[in-house]
Amino acid sequence: MSHAAPFDRRSFLKTSAAATTAALTAGFTATSRGFFANETINVACIGTGGRCRKLMESLVKVPGVRIAAVCDIWDVHLDQAKQLADPQAITSKSYREVLDRKDIDAVLIGAPDHWHVPMTVDACAAGKDVYVEKPLTHDLSEGQAVIDAQNNYKRVVQVGMQQRSMPHLQKAAEIIQAGTLGEIHKVHLTWNRNAPRHKINKLNVDSNSLNWKDFLGNAPEQPFDEYKFRNWRWFWDFGGGILTDLMVHWQDVANWLVGLDKPESAVTIGDHFQTEGIWQTPDTIQTLVRYPDRKVQVYFEGTFVNARNASMIEIMGKEATLYADRGGHIIYPERKSTVPYSEMILGTGPRGADFYDQPDGELLHLTNWVECMRSRAKPVAPAEAGVSAVYAAHLGNKAYRTAQLAKWGG
Repeated sequence: MSHAAPFDRRSFLKTSAAATTAALTAGFTATSRGFFANETINVACIGTGGRCRKLMESLVKVPGVRIAAVCDIWDVHLDQAKQLADPQAITSKSYREVLDRKDIDAVLIGAPDHWHVPMTVDACAAGKDVYVEKPLTHDLSEGQAVIDAQNNYKRVVQVGMQQRSMPHLQKAAEIIQAGTLGEIHKVHLTWNRNAPRHKINKLNVDSNSLNWKDFLGNAPEQPFDEYKFRNWRWFWDFGGGILTDLMVHWQDVANWLVGLDKPESAVTIGDHFQTEGIWQTPDTIQTLVRYPDRKVQVYFEGTFVNARNASMIEIMGKEATLYADRGGHIIYPERKSTVPYSEMILGTGPRGADFYDQPDGELLHLTNWVECMRSRAKPVAPAEAGVSAVYAAHLGNKAYRTAQLAKWGG
């Protein structure tokens, strides 16, 4: 990451807007030329923790792509990423140094959530196409800045919501759009795991092997904490807990398949059954968001104390319910409905598993990104979809943190 001084979010948004306006006023025109089929696209991977390295393993399978640079503030992650990159790849601890390089065409961002928008905006301004992990925003106020950066700089931005590239969910979209389920008023989302994610083990992270100030970025200044550094998702300064980490995946599918965007209100309950005094975000949470204009309710449940229902979405219509996970979908007719039972199962294993070998969602999603970099077409999960997907999660967290019904502007 960069060695620039941390800045607050409001200043970042003002600076980004001013930079965009200045660039356009000065006559800046980002190239809209794609890459020829035989051209190699040089990608830099930024924030090379475990999730990023998983994506790197898929990215190297996409023809015509070279991982030409890896960037992380921690020596350990940097060394691990080098093993997956091109042998001649450069390494850096400064993401802005990477963005300044003319031999880098695109970036894959796997940094913590609070860095997603700053890095994406900076990458777009530097003329790079972007693949950025979800959740796209860490705060509701960031959404317009990242959409503007994508559009004003004419960049291909793909948000890591890989469900949009999975064939069984694309087929499910066709089924729903054909009206097969009938009127839809309720959607049920789950991401339940039975895993001791909270355990405190001595990690022995050498603070001299990383730049803590660069990790903090726009977060409040605070002393180095190895547990926060390795488990940042469960602390408000860096992540948003289960709702932004897990709910967003299926909320995006609900938005896409049902045609939802910004909910009117949310109510949430959450508890620390195993994580009291360790995490700031709850380990068990339920949130209900309402879309009165669409006459739809979306209910999400997530936990780390029981895996029943695992990871799935159920879209409930008057004629039938569509169940889907990452390995397939099933149509369950309502009683007396004329809709036939049907299924499209691609992945083997228990229903609701987090990941399936078939389909390989990461590979499909990265391939779509690369194809769009060549053609300059819109990818399946652009910045607008990423911003929309996290609305409900942010509103749900607001309801939890205030113990009140949360509404826009309220």
